[in-house]
Amino acid sequence: MPTPGVTTSARFSLELGLASLARLDLVRLAGPVLDDLCERLGETVALAMWGNHGATCVRWVEAGGPVTVTLRTGVVLPLTASATGLAFAAFYRSPYLRRMLDNEVLAMAEVRNATPTALLEALTVRLDEIRRRGIARASGSFNPGINGFSAPVFDHTGHMVAAITSLGIIGSFDLDWDSPMAQSTRDAAATLSRRLGHGSVDSSGEKQLAPARASL
Repeated sequence: MPTPGVTTSARFSLELGLASLARLDLVRLAGPVLDDLCERLGETVALAMWGNHGATCVRWVEAGGPVTVTLRTGVVLPLTASATGLAFAAFYRSPYLRRMLDNEVLAMAEVRNATPTALLEALTVRLDEIRRRGIARASGSFNPGINGFSAPVFDHTGHMVAAITSLGIIGSFDLDWDSPMAQSTRDAAATLSRRLGHGSVDSSGEKQLAPARASL
């Protein structure tokens, strides 16, 4: 029911403002979590959120060692070829994301001279494993020589709102599912999720985590 005395444009402006404040609050709350994860791992870490063009890096912390991985704020990560993108593909809910998955699968099929159906089946298996593990991983797909883990961050409603990603050089960054790298990244995402109210009494949790599916 419309609020008395509030026009449609005013309500839209209010909703837009509240959404912007929520995003700023998430980035603010993520700061100490990212700093702690970077210090613990000695690797570059980042926070990504869903933007107009897809999974977008909104903040990153560089480890500052002799060999480090660098990112750009605002860079958009592919859904099928990056740990961050795979985390969103597995856990985020959006019709636009499904369309993006379709487009990436079609482009990949053309490059690899493979059928979209076969690639989609392989991707489905991969996303199912990511959901079971609670974390995504990628090796050298988006950035040659770089390994990465990415874990979803959920808000108080149980919806994914961000991803925390850790990145390191192949050979020194352990990509085993049960490695300290993986566990620390999962723990950091869980910490930020709790600070956003996930797991509270009125959180509906996994019941709302309907996974995105490509429609090819």
